[in-house]
Amino acid sequence: MSDEARLAADWQADLQLIRTAAVAAGQTALGYFRKSPDVRWKNEGRSPVSEADLAANDVLKTRLLSARPDYGWLSEETDDDLSRLSRETAFVIDPIDGTRAFIGGKELWCVSVAVVHRGEPVAGVLYAPALDELFEAVAGGPALKNGAPISVREAKAGDTLHLAAAEDTIAKFASVYATPVVRVPHVPSLAYRLAMVADARIDGTLVKRNAHDWDLAAADLILAQAGGRLADLSGAPLSYNRPEVVHGVLCAAARPVLPGLIAASRTLEPH
Repeated sequence: MSDEARLAADWQADLQLIRTAAVAAGQTALGYFRKSPDVRWKNEGRSPVSEADLAANDVLKTRLLSARPDYGWLSEETDDDLSRLSRETAFVIDPIDGTRAFIGGKELWCVSVAVVHRGEPVAGVLYAPALDELFEAVAGGPALKNGAPISVREAKAGDTLHLAAAEDTIAKFASVYATPVVRVPHVPSLAYRLAMVADARIDGTLVKRNAHDWDLAAADLILAQAGGRLADLSGAPLSYNRPEVVHGVLCAAARPVLPGLIAASRTLEPH
């Protein structure tokens, strides 16, 4: 058995566990979708959280920690317990990534669940129930969408690149990027946006400062196993389940596209 196959086998049970939990949480959230769920605001009124977020979080926490009580827990909708830092392995959760879209009745939201081991995601699931889409990957295995393998688009020299980024950023790219660029309309879920790169629907995305572990961990693994990469402006991969769970400006793309995207982003947003 190859090292990659052995690695995939090691985390397969966790992948099955988080897949089942993500689907259950997604179906719970779907029960509130387009039904005017109660909403409150957190982070000094900057971020909405709905009763669906909390209900989905409860489903995930109950299912996952009862099955893996020795794992740490990091979720957008749970007060951070720093005991997670003493655990080699942790769940990193966003019960609804794209809450604003969810509240607005738009379908581009998903449940994001990752298993992180020693700082690296080793199993990840994104479930978009309103779209009937399930993305998943395990370290050493393929990236899948609804059970079928997916891979990033391998853009050729001179190809027009379809990128998800702010409109003003895309306008500036025209003067610093060597390849023609078209802006993709706004995708409210960051995790789903990364899945779109993995699924070859877009070529890349620029992620603004202050994305959190729970926005990224599952999608990061899915993108990597599909042949892409998520990196900071130094080109370094991300590390998860650290004391600081907020990240700086990031770029995600197919591996051949990423260096150019990082170079252009460094010009526009020096770190």
